[in-house]
Amino acid sequence: MKTLIVFDLDGTLAPSKSAIDAEMGTLLTALLGVVRMAVISGGDLPQFQKQILAHLPHGADLTKLSLLPTCGTRFFRYTDGWNKLYSEDLSGAQKQKIIAALNKEVAASGFAATKTWGEVIEDRESQITYSALGQHAPLDAKKTWGPDFAKRRQIKAALDPELPNFSVRLGGSTSIDVTLPGIDKAYGIRKLRDILGIAIADMIYVGDALFPGGNDAPARETGAVCIQVRDPNETKRVIEAMIACLDGGSK
Repeated sequence: MKTLIVFDLDGTLAPSKSAIDAEMGTLLTALLGVVRMAVISGGDLPQFQKQILAHLPHGADLTKLSLLPTCGTRFFRYTDGWNKLYSEDLSGAQKQKIIAALNKEVAASGFAATKTWGEVIEDRESQITYSALGQHAPLDAKKTWGPDFAKRRQIKAALDPELPNFSVRLGGSTSIDVTLPGIDKAYGIRKLRDILGIAIADMIYVGDALFPGGNDAPARETGAVCIQVRDPNETKRVIEAMIACLDGGSK
């Protein structure tokens, strides 16, 4: 029987940078009633709080929930509050190097947006994130900026030789995440294994970008069972099936 369900956030539990809806909150609470759960995303902890935690019904068993912001460079578990188990932060010099490279290559690409909403380059301590349209861009604008990944792939290709000692990955719908090397969804899954003491064979990973080149794809490398979903609505149906199977198996 699987003992840990791991989710991506944007595009899987909720639309990009948006809150989970009431139905998803109810389903996640029910899932926590029968199994441990984790969420790995490029967003920082405040984003998790806005998108997930603030919308879970009262009584959700948060002690069964692990949060891995910034692609697993940070790990939080709940006791009397959310406690940080580790944070692999970038140094000041590393941040400066990454930000300078991002500014240079975005400008050289010609893809810099003329209109943005919020910060375009955000310091998340353990991760620097470039959001092409800004951190608060509306969904409609994000969907039309680069749906085929081509713009971000070109910027990433230019960044890779500039930042050989870092990991440069495509993040959400319009973002690029830069961390210390070797940080991705596979890294987060292995951290869950080490900290929770749960074998990867006992995990299921659910994400909307498990296809080659997608930001969830590294999860496949770990050997965890992976479920590709189209959107949060399909995730809901997957959760319903999990609850039925896990709850039935516990009786």
